[in-house]
Amino acid sequence: MDSFNDVLNAAKDYCRQRLVDATYNLYIDGLEPVSFEGSGEAVLSVRNDFICKIVNDRYLPLLCEAFKAVLGFDVSVQLVVPAAPAAQPTGQQEPPALPNGRYDLTFENFIKGSSNQFAYAAAQAVAANPSGAYNPLFIYGSSGLGKTHLLSAIQFEIHKTRPEFNIVYVDCEKFTNEIITAIRGGTTEAFRQKYRAADVLLVDDIQFIAGKESTQEEFFHTFNTLHAAGKQIVLASDRPAKEIKSLEERVRSRFEWGLTADIQPPDFETRVAIIRRKAELLGLDIPDDVAEFIANHLKNNIRQLEGAVKKLNAYYMLEGIAPVIGVAQNAIRDILSETQPVPVTIEKIVNEVARTYNVSAADIRGSKRHSNVSAARRTAIYIVREITGMSMEDIGKEFGGRDHSTIVYAMRVIERDLKKDSHLQEMVSDIIKNTTGS
Repeated sequence: MDSFNDVLNAAKDYCRQRLVDATYNLYIDGLEPVSFEGSGEAVLSVRNDFICKIVNDRYLPLLCEAFKAVLGFDVSVQLVVPAAPAAQPTGQQEPPALPNGRYDLTFENFIKGSSNQFAYAAAQAVAANPSGAYNPLFIYGSSGLGKTHLLSAIQFEIHKTRPEFNIVYVDCEKFTNEIITAIRGGTTEAFRQKYRAADVLLVDDIQFIAGKESTQEEFFHTFNTLHAAGKQIVLASDRPAKEIKSLEERVRSRFEWGLTADIQPPDFETRVAIIRRKAELLGLDIPDDVAEFIANHLKNNIRQLEGAVKKLNAYYMLEGIAPVIGVAQNAIRDILSETQPVPVTIEKIVNEVARTYNVSAADIRGSKRHSNVSAARRTAIYIVREITGMSMEDIGKEFGGRDHSTIVYAMRVIERDLKKDSHLQEMVSDIIKNTTGS
């Protein structure tokens, strides 16, 4: 053989004879030659980290066997994932960063139904005419119903038709963390320039702004600056603005300036259409009875529907198991198990309280006695007790080894304050809702 490429092709043919076509096409066919060392090490390139892990875990022995069959001696195989492309020269616009790298979240791939038709039409109108249709557009609905999909579709469409636009997509948690970092580092002006220079600002999970005074202050002024300049603002929330407690009225009123559109759980026909479309995108032939079986058992969350189809596809790609009712039953069981709410951890509570009070989690657990830190600590102790039901002694251990009497005192102080401070009541309610999702 004249080249390493020829050797690799022969090794691939060896693997092809021992794998089902779907598995070969997904995991082996895309391998590319990088180098072959005289010491007997073959370095191969794979498309992404996911493929790399699967090949390493499942097919590396087969590849080594294939190279030995072709060359007559042992070869060790190393897999590498190509580095991301270098930054483009100044003047060229990079594609927008979509959430989690998802480039399939477009209008074309959004399945419309009676439950989401209005929100879909509003999102399309905004994408077609930024700041000329509805500004702001406020989309709300429960988790997993397509809010992020619509925000991403707006971003994708505007970037395609107006590549010169500066589109900023951020979730509220990241926005809050950036504010905290800017305040501590003295870089608030750079932070403001980043967001106030946007032609389109899309903010996901805006409900997490509740109770965070510094975040609301910055967002209020950012909103005013962009709106006055005729820039488009799109917000997504898990609840309507009027139900976001401890939200300043001036911020709430701005959320309601434009158009509010809700998304409800999909009906049966829409669920079936979503399942079929996801299967089509994955190249999976799914029988009608299987699609209807899934639609009848997963009713309230689009992510669960898509997850079930992905499971069926994985069974087929990895094991050659066709999608039938029995396999769908297992997939649904797995999905329901995977999507159960994760128990709320103390760490999650402390982090949410820290963001709300603009202090660090370390300060809350530590010994600082500044009034704001002490208030945050009391709030965290109270919420931990409310959500977890832990004993005072165990809570004390979680908060820097404080003794039982200190925790009892903190509880009494905040219980007293809660009775007379409606703002604190709303803040605590929002923190609990943001950490538990209920």
